[in-house]
This record gives sequence, structure tokens and C-alpha cells, in this order.
Amino acid sequence: MSDFFSNSWSYYIAIVSLAGVVWCVWLLFTQRRWLKSATPQVEDTGHVWDEDLRELNNPVPRWWTVMYLGLCVIALSIMVLYPALGSYPGLLGYTAAKQVVAEREEQAAQIKPLFDKFSALSVQELAANPEANAIGKRLFLNNCAQCHGSDAKGSPNFPNLADGDWLYGGTPEVIVKSITEGRHGVMAPLAAVITPSQANEIAHYVRSLSGLASDPTLLAAGEAGFKKVCFACHGMDAKGNQALGAPNLTDAIWLGGSSRETIVNTILHGRQGVMPAQKHNLSEDQIRMLAAYVWGLSNK
Repeated sequence: MSDFFSNSWSYYIAIVSLAGVVWCVWLLFTQRRWLKSATPQVEDTGHVWDEDLRELNNPVPRWWTVMYLGLCVIALSIMVLYPALGSYPGLLGYTAAKQVVAEREEQAAQIKPLFDKFSALSVQELAANPEANAIGKRLFLNNCAQCHGSDAKGSPNFPNLADGDWLYGGTPEVIVKSITEGRHGVMAPLAAVITPSQANEIAHYVRSLSGLASDPTLLAAGEAGFKKVCFACHGMDAKGNQALGAPNLTDAIWLGGSSRETIVNTILHGRQGVMPAQKHNLSEDQIRMLAAYVWGLSNK
């Protein structure tokens, strides 16, 4: 509540919060003058139902009034100690973000002994260790399966992590970096520099590189177009560039799909793929354990 665009909202919330408590105290005092009334009287409203059910006006019990006033005192204390008055941070300086950090640190301290016994092992050794592999698998299912699937074989636009084909490289160090820092893959749209007809020619040429059906009359023109606008990322041999995350177009493995229509659409309009960084969600030990599990999927 301290991140308002203007101070007026902060003042508004502070005034409303304080006014609510003040109004509550005023209402109790005016409707129940307990300091002057030692023996409050029960009043008969005169309303009777079914000849014997009479409505009475019973005064609020003193204990109830005192309890309600106590709650008002507690409310005021919370407003002073915690950020409940607009942009006022509170005497304790509490924030939800600090609480999350504290809880994560507490959790990390509790599970640290579990990871300490694996700290001296390399990623390859962790992958071969049954207990570490089981931990890595649970980390994968909790954090990665939503995109890559529980079997890690991916789906359209989400890479298969079990086939040995890697956009940025499959060494343990690169996998750790990918998990830690994340990845942002970009295929630039080329509609501004080539026509749909040229994109169709390139698509046929690209499909032919991995043995897919293609029109042989378009291959020469497609190859020329590819070497003119696509080689900078994918290379003259179309085998990609792991430094850029540019995929190999000759291995019959397709991230977004291999149909001619899909390839043409990709060429003209581009693609973007984001692998979120996990360094804010997982500890270094957890990332190493997860990387070992992923590395082991394609290095059994």
C-alpha cells in the first residue's frame, strides 16, 4: 500500500481507516453511556406476536462494550505498527515481500542439511546418484513440468529435454545457466524484407533439409533466399548457432511445428520463446540438482 502514484490516495486511506475507528467509539459512547448507567433498564417496545412473544429492547452488556473498545485499541495499535495507513510504513517496517524472503530463508535453512551431503558432487555425479536424481525429478515436476511435460518431452513451442537436441547447448554448465538466468529466444519477423512467395520458397527448402515433402521446383530459389536472409543466425549449412539459440534446421526436430504453413508464418512474423529465470525461486543447490536430472535425461 505504500506504492501509490500520488499522496492523495495515501491520505484517503489513512482518513477512512482512522475515521472508521473513531466512528465506532463515538457510536458506542452515545448509544450506551456505561459510565453513568450502573443498572441499565430493559425497555418494552410494545410489539407482541402470537399473543405471548414480546419484543424487548435489551441494553448492550458492559462486557460487550469493553470488548469492542478493546478491539478498537488493537486496531489502532495495528495501524501504528504495520503499514495500514496509506504510505505510512509502520513502526515495524513490515512488508509482505520481507515476509516471503524470511520464509524462504527459513525453508532454505531447514533443507540445507539435505543438500550439503551432495555439495561435493559434480552435475554428472549427481545425475548418477539415485537419491539426488529422485530429488531432481521432484524439483522438475514442481517447477518445470508445466511447460516441458512430466516426461520432459515438451510440446509445440516448448523444447523436448530428453532428446539430446539443445538450442543453447547441453553441457551441465549451460543447463545450470539456462535454469538460473532463463532464456529469451527471438526469431525476427522478416515480412519487411521478403514476400510471402519468397517465404514459401524458403519453407520448401527448409523442409527438404530434414527430409520432409517439398516442391523440387522451388528448392533452388528457396536455397538462394535462405542464404540471403537466414544464414546469419542459422548458418550457411542451416545447422544453427547455439550461441544465439538458433535451432538446427536439418535434424528433423521442430520446436514450433514442421508444416509448410507454420514455417511460412514463422518466417514472416517471427517467434519469441521465454524460459523464466529460476534464480529467484530456487537455491543454487536446488538448481544444480535440477540441472543434473535434466542433463541425465539425454545422457543416460
